[in-house]
Amino acid sequence: MTERHVWRLAKRPVGDIADGDLAYGAETLPDLHEGQFSLRVTYLSLDPTNRIWMSDQEQYMPPVGVGAPMRGGVCGRVVESRKAGVNPGELYAGLGEWADIMVTDGTGLSRLPEIPGIPLAEAFGTLGLVGPTAYFGLLDIGQPKPGETLVVSAAAGGVGQIVGQIGKIMGCRVIGIAGGKAKCDYVVETLGFDAAIDYKNEDVGAALDRLAPDGVDINFEQVGGPIMVEVLKRMKLFGRIPLCGMISSYNATTPTEPPGFWTMILMRRLSIRGFIVTDFAARFAESGQAMLGWMMEGKLKTRQDIRPGLENAATAVKDLYSGGNFGKLLVEVTPP
Repeated sequence: MTERHVWRLAKRPVGDIADGDLAYGAETLPDLHEGQFSLRVTYLSLDPTNRIWMSDQEQYMPPVGVGAPMRGGVCGRVVESRKAGVNPGELYAGLGEWADIMVTDGTGLSRLPEIPGIPLAEAFGTLGLVGPTAYFGLLDIGQPKPGETLVVSAAAGGVGQIVGQIGKIMGCRVIGIAGGKAKCDYVVETLGFDAAIDYKNEDVGAALDRLAPDGVDINFEQVGGPIMVEVLKRMKLFGRIPLCGMISSYNATTPTEPPGFWTMILMRRLSIRGFIVTDFAARFAESGQAMLGWMMEGKLKTRQDIRPGLENAATAVKDLYSGGNFGKLLVEVTPP
C-alpha cells in the first residue's frame, strides 16, 4: 500500500459546515518508522465535537490545524507494525484521522477487545465512544437515585439513548426529548424510557409540566438553547445538571446562549458541571465492564446510524446539527 484517502481541514467553517471547508483526496501513505504502525480504519465516528475541533475557539484540546487531517474517533485493524507489542490484525480504537489508513505511534489509541455476539460497530460505538460519556456523566455527576426524574435531551442520539437506559437501571423515571415521532417512539417502545417529548411538534415546557408535574431532578444536557431553558425552569431543589454539550449553538456565528438563571440556580441549589469524557479516561475500563454486562443481560440496547463510504463523511457530519441522524453516527470506511 502506497496511497491513502483522507479528509483535511481546508478552512475554518463560518456558521454551518460548508462545501469546501473540508477537502478529500488521495495522497501518498506516510512512511512507517520505528515505533509506529499503520491502521486500516473500519469505522469513523462522527460527533458533535467535530465542529468545535474545526474552529479556533477555546476548547479542551488544540484545534485541528488548517491543512491537517481532520480528527475523529476511529477503530480499525493493524496492517503493518514497527512498534513493540502491536501486531498485524489486532483491533485498536481511539482518536485518529478521517482516513482509510493512518500511520501512528499509538498515541490516543488502545486495544479494542472483540466480544462474541457484539457486532464491531456496536462495541466501538457504545463501549469505546458514547458509552463512557453517558456512564460517567450520569452516574458521577448526575448521581441518580431511585424514584428521581431524569430528563435527557437528544435522547435518540448516541449518548442520549444510553443515558436514559442507565437511568432506568438506576430506578429513575426517564423522559427523553427528541425530534420526530419515530425517534420518540423508539426511545419509549424499544429503549424503555417512560415518556418522550417531540420538540419539533410539541411545546416542550407544556409537555414537561404534564409529564413531570413535581419537577426534574436531573437534566442530562446536550442541546442548550430554548429547550435547556424550559428544563431549567422546572428543576427541583438540589437538582443536578451534567452539561455534556450545547450542540444547538455550535454553528452559530453570534452568541446564542441564554442569560444565566443565577438567582434560580441559587434558590434551587442546583449543581451544574460541564465535563468532557476524557476527564474519566483512567476509569474507562470500569464503564466498559459495566455496560458490557448490561448489554449481555439485555438491559442495554443501542442503535447505530452507519453511513457507507469515507467520501461521504463531510456530508454525513452535517446531519448531527440538524437532527438528521438516528442513533450513534458512524461511517463505514472499510468493511469489518
